[in-house]
Amino acid sequence: MGLREVITYPHPILRKKSAVVEAINEDLKRLVEDMAETMYASHGIGLAAIQIGIPERVIVVNVGEGLVVLVNPVIDEAHGETRMEEGCLCLPGVMVEVTRHETITVSGLNEAGQELTLHAEGLLARALQHEIDHLDGTLIVDKVSRLKRELLTSALRKEAKEHAGVKEK
Repeated sequence: MGLREVITYPHPILRKKSAVVEAINEDLKRLVEDMAETMYASHGIGLAAIQIGIPERVIVVNVGEGLVVLVNPVIDEAHGETRMEEGCLCLPGVMVEVTRHETITVSGLNEAGQELTLHAEGLLARALQHEIDHLDGTLIVDKVSRLKRELLTSALRKEAKEHAGVKEK
């Protein structure tokens, strides 16, 4: 399949909770390849399957240390707190300050079905938390104050309507 379209806000699928992956098979391996290709082509550092319309618990991340693939990821431990500006491929042009855990331990499976446990800190920990949030239907705009969220989502909805109007003409 290859490159997939990244779904943008306010598409309702972004709020859907992703299902547990029951089978590790060739379809999953192709999905992971497509996700990685899409992430790199979009100049992102992470992507959740839901962001390309597949409501399954699969994420890919690469913060410059190589591709990390996690199927059915779970945060087992989390420590400390850090605040940093984040963007999201589903929210083009939006950057917001988000508080996340500084270090985490995540477990899951790789694309071959082998158990994997990662101890992550810094940008890798942040990216993993961001993508796992997507699997639960949580976006970075949910991590800001109510007023800022309302301003951002209103502007994004307006932009989406204008963009849709351009496509229809």
